[in-house]
Amino acid sequence: MHLVVLFGPPAVGKMSVGREVARLTPYRLFHNHATIEPLLEVFDWGTEPFERLREELRRRVIEEAAASDLPGLVLTLVWGLDSPADTAYVERLVAPVAAAGGRVSFAELWSSQETRLGREGTPERLAAKASKRDQEWARRHLVESDEEHRLSTGPDQPFPLAHRFEHVRVDNDALSATEAAEQVVSLLGLPRAP
Repeated sequence: MHLVVLFGPPAVGKMSVGREVARLTPYRLFHNHATIEPLLEVFDWGTEPFERLREELRRRVIEEAAASDLPGLVLTLVWGLDSPADTAYVERLVAPVAAAGGRVSFAELWSSQETRLGREGTPERLAAKASKRDQEWARRHLVESDEEHRLSTGPDQPFPLAHRFEHVRVDNDALSATEAAEQVVSLLGLPRAP
């Protein structure tokens, strides 16, 4: 099984690009908010039960995918690259695939903050992410996330797992989701859907 971790800052297009990667390949999409939204129905964001269950749910889905006959899974997430705790969390998520001898790849999406703020509140985003419907909060959260963590690689923030896993970076500031997905598929050499 091939796990593609599609990461980047809020509103960079992870879900939209992930959907297109899944359409172009035989891979399935497991997007970030597939675990977030149901848990927010019960627990507040950031509380201990929310954090614990979010990680457990994601890890279990990845474990089952690694043990299944799925050719690949695309996982989306936001990752504080400067946070050792976030990096350890990502390592725990990918561990079942690596332990099973599967392939793990990281595809990073980058867009400017201005572009990402413009994407906040699109119909597709609001339909899949109830927690983003408070657009004032969502925009404030996006800016605060940028201020609190390094969410993109660069000269001063290299990819922290480069010694173990492949990493590609796609600048999708001016690309459609399909164009960005085509780049991810090409750069990682993913199989095409029949």
